[in-house]
Amino acid sequence: MKRIIIKLGTGILSQGEGKIRTDRMDNLANDIAKLSQNGIKFVIVSSGAVGLGMGKLGLSERPKDLSLLRACASIGQCQLMNAWNQAFEKSGLLASQVLLTREDFENKKRSQKVQETLESLLKNNVIPIVNENDSVCDEEIKLGDNDVLSALLSSVGNADFLLILSTVKGLMTHPNAGLLIPFVAEITPSIEIMAKGTQSATSVGGMTTKIEAAKIATKSGCAVFIASGEEKSEIAPIINGEDLQGTFFAPMGLSLSNRRKWLPFYPSSKGMITLSKEACKKIMKKNSSLFANGIITANGPFEKADVVEIKDPEGKALAIGITRFSLFELQGIVGRDNNEILNLFPGRNRPEVIHNDHIILLND
Repeated sequence: MKRIIIKLGTGILSQGEGKIRTDRMDNLANDIAKLSQNGIKFVIVSSGAVGLGMGKLGLSERPKDLSLLRACASIGQCQLMNAWNQAFEKSGLLASQVLLTREDFENKKRSQKVQETLESLLKNNVIPIVNENDSVCDEEIKLGDNDVLSALLSSVGNADFLLILSTVKGLMTHPNAGLLIPFVAEITPSIEIMAKGTQSATSVGGMTTKIEAAKIATKSGCAVFIASGEEKSEIAPIINGEDLQGTFFAPMGLSLSNRRKWLPFYPSSKGMITLSKEACKKIMKKNSSLFANGIITANGPFEKADVVEIKDPEGKALAIGITRFSLFELQGIVGRDNNEILNLFPGRNRPEVIHNDHIILLND
């Protein structure tokens, strides 16, 4: 990884209204200082300004009056940046403030200036601390949430990895008492249904905006990982693929060679698909999706969206991929052409067994 954006939610940086978790800031700054020695560049998207301002004004609930909300943001932003400056100074790094609005992304010239500013800061080993400029934004033109802001930055800033640290463990099968979903290959309507808005008095968004952010970022080729910042004192194990207690969203549109770095984030294989020699050539050389007419056999058990191993006729493992068919479904279509498959599965508009974006070669 060369460029990482870290988004921190209000709940991670504050201890209630008006109080900052300087210990977490210090730990993060220390981690970033160490990882920066390996050539990794970091951008931080920091929430918390409104909550800090609320504390200074003695408010217990997020203001509905827009002028008061802007005032809270203005007051709190000073407190927030002061804390970040102190944290990074302890680690020998310099921080800068970057305040953005929706117009900075929608206007081509302004978006270019944002990109140029970020490049200049990173080139000079400065850590940009980014927040939405709530003190001047009208509600109708707000980005609405720093999750979305971090995703837009991942595109403008050409980031490899977006790490969202919040009070949630990741995407759950049920908002309150479900199981953690460790891996998402593609954000489907069923994935979006699992999301739920926040009930925090000081913040906005929730899992709904995190899923929206993941859609934006992954489409630009940036991987996304959502995890609890309350339970993690270090980010290095996440970035190194060693501590994966969260939800990983696979990036789209990457070249085959660029996908291998995400292999540690993929779950273990649930089955095996053996290809014909011709299909192997297409996968290895032509950056092609995998279709049923190139499959010889399939073994499992595996379900739709599981990771499977892809092998050549001699049994050599070539790649892993995320299947769009279960073993039961696949055994009925092995060797068939695309038109036959679409007729057999009228609810599907794509015939590929594994899309090109979801194939990772194990060797060059």
